[in-house]
Amino acid sequence: MPASRDWSDELAGSARWLLMAFPITVVAFLLVAVLLLRITTWGQNFWTVTGEFFTGRSAVRAFSLVGMLLLSAVASVRVQVLVSYQGNDMYSALQSAAAAIGSGDDTALGAAKNAFWHSMVIFALLASVEVVRTQLDFYLGQIFEIGWRRWLTDNLTGTWIGDRAYYRARFIDEPIDNPDQRIQQDVGDMIASARSLSLGAVTAVVSVVSFTRILWDLSEPLTFAGVEIPRAMVFLVFAYVLAVTTIAFRLGRPLIRLGFRYQAVMADFRYALVRLRENAERIAFYRGGAAENAGLRTLFAEVLRVYYRLVLFTTRFIGWNQAATETATVFPWLIQAPHFFAGTLTLGDVTQTGAAFGRIQDSLSFFRNSYSQFAGFRATLMRLHGLVDASARARELPTIGVRALDGSVELTAVEVSKPDGVILIEALNLRLRSGDAVVIKGLSGSGKTTLLRAIAEMWPYTRGVVGRPEASGTLFISQLPYLPLGDLRAAVTYPAAPDSASDAALRAVLTKVQLGHLATRLGEQADWANILSPGEQQRLAFARIILIRPEAAFLDEATSSVDEGLEFALYTLIRTELPDLILISTAHRTTVDQHHTARLELTGGGEWSFVPESAR
Repeated sequence: MPASRDWSDELAGSARWLLMAFPITVVAFLLVAVLLLRITTWGQNFWTVTGEFFTGRSAVRAFSLVGMLLLSAVASVRVQVLVSYQGNDMYSALQSAAAAIGSGDDTALGAAKNAFWHSMVIFALLASVEVVRTQLDFYLGQIFEIGWRRWLTDNLTGTWIGDRAYYRARFIDEPIDNPDQRIQQDVGDMIASARSLSLGAVTAVVSVVSFTRILWDLSEPLTFAGVEIPRAMVFLVFAYVLAVTTIAFRLGRPLIRLGFRYQAVMADFRYALVRLRENAERIAFYRGGAAENAGLRTLFAEVLRVYYRLVLFTTRFIGWNQAATETATVFPWLIQAPHFFAGTLTLGDVTQTGAAFGRIQDSLSFFRNSYSQFAGFRATLMRLHGLVDASARARELPTIGVRALDGSVELTAVEVSKPDGVILIEALNLRLRSGDAVVIKGLSGSGKTTLLRAIAEMWPYTRGVVGRPEASGTLFISQLPYLPLGDLRAAVTYPAAPDSASDAALRAVLTKVQLGHLATRLGEQADWANILSPGEQQRLAFARIILIRPEAAFLDEATSSVDEGLEFALYTLIRTELPDLILISTAHRTTVDQHHTARLELTGGGEWSFVPESAR
C-alpha cells in the first residue's frame, strides 16, 4: 500500500520547507511586533520598560536567541505535520491489515504489516528529533530569560536608586506601592509571559497555515439545507473558532482589571507582614499584637474579596473555553464519517483530518485560551511601567543647585519650604571653612532636618545653591544610621566597601567609640539593625566618620540615644581625630553646643540668625 508521502526525500524536503518558512516567519514576527509596539498602549509601555534591551549592547545576543527560538517554534510545527502523516500511514496500514485478515489475503496482510512497522520507524525518528528540539528549546529559552531578567533587574534597580528616586518618589503625585515586589517578582513574571505568549502566537499561526493545507486536501464537501459547501471542514473550523473566541474575549475582559487589583492587594498584605517583622520590638513594647492582627485581617479580607471575584470570572471563562474545546472534538468525525463509510476516505485520512482539525482549532484558540495569561501579563507590565514612570517623575522633581568645593561649605540664597508652600527657611547665606563647626537649633518643625535633606539633594521644595566637597568628601549621618545586610565589617564601613579598611583599623576605631566588645565579631553575619541598640548604632556612625575621614559631615540628632557623657566623648573624639572637619549638627540638647564654633538659629516663618561662638 502506498505511503501518504515519500519519506525517503523527507529530510531534504523538510530542510527546503524550513529555509522558506523561517525567513517568512521572522519578517512577519518583526512587522507585527513593530505594529503592536506602535499602536497599542501595552506595546508602548513594554517598549518604555524594556525596549533598550533590544536596541543597546545586549541587542545582538537578544536577537540571536530570539531567532533560534523562532526557528525552534517553526521546526516544532514541521514535526507535528509529519507526525500527522505518520499517523495516517499507521491507521491506514491497520485498516488494510484488518481487511486482509477478513479476506484471508496473506500477501496483503504482509504488505500491511510492513507499512505499519515502517510507520513506527518514522515515528521513532520524528520523536527523537522532537525530544532533542524540546530540550534545546528549553535551554535556549532559559538562557534568553536569564539574560533579559538580569538586564531588566539591573536597569530598573539602577533607575529606582539613581538620583535618590527611591526617596524622592514619595513627593510625586500618586506615589507607587511596593517597588520591591515590582522588581523582584513582576520582572520575572513579565518576561516569562512575554516569551510564552509571543512564541506561542508564532507557533499557532504557523500551525494554522501548515495544517490548513492538510485539511484542505482531506476535506470533503458538506450538504446543508440543500446547499453543498466545498471543503466544509476548513470553513467550519474558522467560523467556529471566530465565534467562540469573540465570546471568550467578552467574558475575559474583566480579568485584566481584577488581575491588576489582586496583585496590588497582595502586595499591601505582604508589605504589612514585612513591617510587622521590621518593627517587632516597638510593637511588642506597645502590646500592639491585637491591633496588628486586626489590621492584617482587614487587609487579608480584601485579598480574599478580590480573589473570590477573580475566581468567579475565571471559572466562567474556563468553563466556556472547555465547552468550546470539547464540542470541537467531534466535528471532524461527524463530517468525515459518512465519507469513510462510503469508502472515499481511509481510516488514516479520517484520523489525520481529526488531527489537522484539532491542531487548527487549538492554534486559532490560542488567543482565546491565553487571554487570562495575557491579562496577567498586562497587569505586571502596568506595574513595571508604573515603576519606570515614578522613577522618571521623581528625578524630574526640582533640587537644590550643587557645586563642588574643596575644604569649604557655602550656602547661597537657600530657600526651603514645606510641600504646601509654607516657607521654613528663606535666603540663607552661609560660608564655612575647614575646622568650622555649626550647630543648627530651633523648635520642632522649624526645618532643621529638612535643611539637611535639602543640602543632600533629597528635598524637592527648595531653591538656591549649595557648595560642598565632592560626594566622597561629604558624609550625612541620620538620627538612626542605616545598617546594611551582611557582616559587621560591612555595617562599620558603610557606605564604603567592606574591604576599604583593614580589620586592625576597624577594631581600633570600634574601641575608640566604646564598641570594643564587638571587635571580635567583624565577620559575623547578622541582622545588626535588630541586634545593636540605638545608642550602639549611633556610636557606630561616629566610627564611620573616623574611618571615612570626610571633609564635611552633617549630623542629624546623631547623639540623641546616648547619655551626655558618651555624647561628650564622641564629639570630642571626632574634633580631635579630624580637626579640619567641617561639622554641621542638628540637636535639641544644649550640651551639643559646646562642640561647635557657631550656631544657626531657625526662628520660624523663614527667619534665621547665625551667631558665631565669640558672640555668644
